[in-house]
Amino acid sequence: MKLGAFSVSLNVKDINLSKSFYENLGFQTLGGDITQNWLILKNENCIIGLFQGMFDKNILTFNPGWNENAENLESFTDVRELQKQLKGNGINMLSEADESSEGPAHFTIEDPDGNLILVDQHR
Repeated sequence: MKLGAFSVSLNVKDINLSKSFYENLGFQTLGGDITQNWLILKNENCIIGLFQGMFDKNILTFNPGWNENAENLESFTDVRELQKQLKGNGINMLSEADESSEGPAHFTIEDPDGNLILVDQHR
């Protein structure tokens, strides 16, 4: 199962302080908008998202259709197909992608320990 590029989305209290901290660990800004309280940072193949005031918990994030540089992949498994496969495996959906739609969509699931997992397709 190809889930796409992986990142950890962190719920941060102070995005400027967190940005500075992760820059000291060698991360550089890949995308986002600090004036909207979100940034995507990268260090080699490690990607983290910093999000202030957008959600309550940290989230494991997968982006079908993208590589680690947020570049479109030529071939990928659509988020709706991933959703069908996971539902077929008995995975409970917290939110679902509209299976009759095309293009950008997402779904969320939760692991046995309550960790949120977002599968978020941008194209």
